[in-house]
Amino acid sequence: KSLLRIVRIFCHVFRLGPSSPNNGNDMGYNGNKTRRSQVFKPLELLWHSLDEWLVLISTELERSRKNPSSSPSSSSSEIATLLLKQRKSEHAGTTQELSSLLDHQIVMEAEAHADGEDVISMTASRLSAVIQAFYLCCSCQMPQGMTSPCFIEFVCKHDEVLKCFVTRNPKIIFDHFHFLLECPELMSRFMHIIKGQPFKDRSEWFYEHLLAGQPDSDMVHRPVNESDILLIHRDSIFRSSCEMVSKSTNEKLKQGIAVRFHGEEGMGHGVVREWFDILSNEIINPDYGLFTQSADGTTFQPNSNSSVNPDHLNYFQFAGQILGLALYHRQLVNIYFTRSFYKHILGVPVNYQDVSSIDPEYAKNLQWILDNDISDLGLELTFSVETDVFGAMEEVPLKPGGSSILVTQDNKAEYVQLVTELRMTRAIQPQINAFLQGFHTFIPPSLIQLFDEYELELLLSGMPEIDVEDWCRNTEYTSGYDRQDPVIQWFWEVVRSLTQEERVLLLQFVTGSSRVPHGGFAYLMGGGGLQKFTVAAVPYTSNLLPTSSTCINMLKLPEYPDLDCLRDRLLVALHCGTYGYTMA
Repeated sequence: KSLLRIVRIFCHVFRLGPSSPNNGNDMGYNGNKTRRSQVFKPLELLWHSLDEWLVLISTELERSRKNPSSSPSSSSSEIATLLLKQRKSEHAGTTQELSSLLDHQIVMEAEAHADGEDVISMTASRLSAVIQAFYLCCSCQMPQGMTSPCFIEFVCKHDEVLKCFVTRNPKIIFDHFHFLLECPELMSRFMHIIKGQPFKDRSEWFYEHLLAGQPDSDMVHRPVNESDILLIHRDSIFRSSCEMVSKSTNEKLKQGIAVRFHGEEGMGHGVVREWFDILSNEIINPDYGLFTQSADGTTFQPNSNSSVNPDHLNYFQFAGQILGLALYHRQLVNIYFTRSFYKHILGVPVNYQDVSSIDPEYAKNLQWILDNDISDLGLELTFSVETDVFGAMEEVPLKPGGSSILVTQDNKAEYVQLVTELRMTRAIQPQINAFLQGFHTFIPPSLIQLFDEYELELLLSGMPEIDVEDWCRNTEYTSGYDRQDPVIQWFWEVVRSLTQEERVLLLQFVTGSSRVPHGGFAYLMGGGGLQKFTVAAVPYTSNLLPTSSTCINMLKLPEYPDLDCLRDRLLVALHCGTYGYTMA
């Protein structure tokens, strides 16, 4: 922490200098008469020492691969001591420099942990902090939004060691590798490790960086000026909110939101929460034509015909601002979107399974095309489709010259993907773009990509409440099970013992949706209409996991011999098999 504090002071001193050199040379001075180009000179030995240590660890990794049976601690301590002696000879009389302090601290740790801990485990956290310091110095010398080529070269050079650091101790990502969020070029190298970290840790990292630039961001309450209050009319909440938000600055909205309803005196957190709740319902109000319901009636996605409202793109931008603001200030909204729209927010490509949210039958047809040989069926499909545009059918090419390109067994996967993109993306691209323009005003794309579509839903809308008794009352049994069967009794005992999050996972595992429709479980929808939650018996074999058929809301539950076995197998299925679909 002391090192990073010192480095931030160096960066501040550097910024005090002029933005451009005088007379073609860097002869600018800061307030202390230090040449701008010389500000970071005292740290160069530290960066040299950092580079040497990373090379040392790379050598250690190579040695371990060639001789996996050797003891890591003794060789690590010996190598560290040798490097320290080398550094002393190179820089005699400079023991007070940061580079020498780094070497001393690491060797002391090496000697203190000579009981089996290897050099990587001992040095990773300290070296990662120095890497963070190096990034701070590199980035402050670059224009805003640009990544230092010098730092990118550094990361690429030591890629193996850095990945080893975060694989062994992922917490390093959240403590020191903040540069990943600002460097798309580097983020992809570590994304699989980041996505593997607990949702809670990623959420904390998300908000730590989201609020980092805000003054007094650690304050719980902030006084507001009268001019900063959003005065909202209840009888025209959508339009008046749109008008008030557009008048306010983004920086003020980030610092805090104060809402007062016209003619009412109340203010405070409760009023803000109510505003977000009511406004989120208004965003999906069919009168505005912005969003349409999914096939099951529980989720929404942009309306491809929203242009019937001449202001629709401005309203989509406003909707994006409201959801971005809600996420920024940790306010939940009372709205759930289709999986495909969450993917659009994340910048993740959609796939043919996402079509089921708006047209389950069409999604089945696409699945059938993929699963069957269409060579001799005479389907006569081409790379063009008819689509409804304001009630009139129009032929739309999926690719240039699509109407004259036949769909074959060889190119059918491309056809299915292009159809999916037309239905789920191209048809609503202007709406998506407008929404994201508003959303990214408050939520940077680099931060939101820490999550998947399921986690984004939790961040925006929270955990849906599930009434287990209503669930139990509206469940049917088949293939040999009935309500009194011991396995069924054990099943509901396990469900009652699950956490709320695990119940959501179970509901999603069986139905494909994490939400209960309005009116409760009696109104669950399947591929062909109303379809209650169903539990079907399956003969038991050792270690067999439950499976499901989401199109008919059916849990295929093996006839487990006891309660503990059922609980164990069900939890494994929920935590390891929730995502991904195949045809039953």
